[in-house]
Amino acid sequence: MYFNRKCKVTFICNGATIFSEDDKFTDSENYPPLSEAGQQEIEKICDFIRQRGIKNSKIYSSPAVRSRQSAEMVAKVFKQEFHVIEDLHPRKCGSFNGLTFEQVYENSPEELEKLLNCTEIAVPEDAESITDFINRVGVTLDRVIEENTGNRIVIVTHKDIIKAAICLALNIPHSSLSKIYVKSGSATQISYFEKWSSLVYCDYTPI
Repeated sequence: MYFNRKCKVTFICNGATIFSEDDKFTDSENYPPLSEAGQQEIEKICDFIRQRGIKNSKIYSSPAVRSRQSAEMVAKVFKQEFHVIEDLHPRKCGSFNGLTFEQVYENSPEELEKLLNCTEIAVPEDAESITDFINRVGVTLDRVIEENTGNRIVIVTHKDIIKAAICLALNIPHSSLSKIYVKSGSATQISYFEKWSSLVYCDYTPI
């Protein structure tokens, strides 16, 4: 039925790292880990989960260490194990890896312009295009949602993956990805129905 909810997903953005303040491009799964500030962010999210009484059937995590560290903290609240979804790895950023947006703009302003507006083109050439990235996230989320029909789940992951999920849920252009703000250590919730999706709240950051 049109209004039958298939699955409710609470996305939790992993906590901050030493790269977060400069908003560096990174596709590494092994580095960087959570910073002290990032751990504090997830502690606040855990308090938010306790106070809201958020229920779930399963906890999932992206494979990167910063997500797994965050998921470990969240899993303790629910007294559950978490499951790693390998396909929810960060978007491949190629030779931009380790650079800030400002550095890319200073060195390759035309490349940055293409990255933001030419979503079907891989920029740089050894990276993953925004469209390919969003489609990858969509295929993976569809599978996880089908596996959890009737359930409420938590997915601890990266800000870009959450932004991709929002683009898909609201059916907005892929070029909107860079215009969506998702902070580290925040919560976003999406309800998935048979024929549509509803963004319940986005980028909630406990004070």
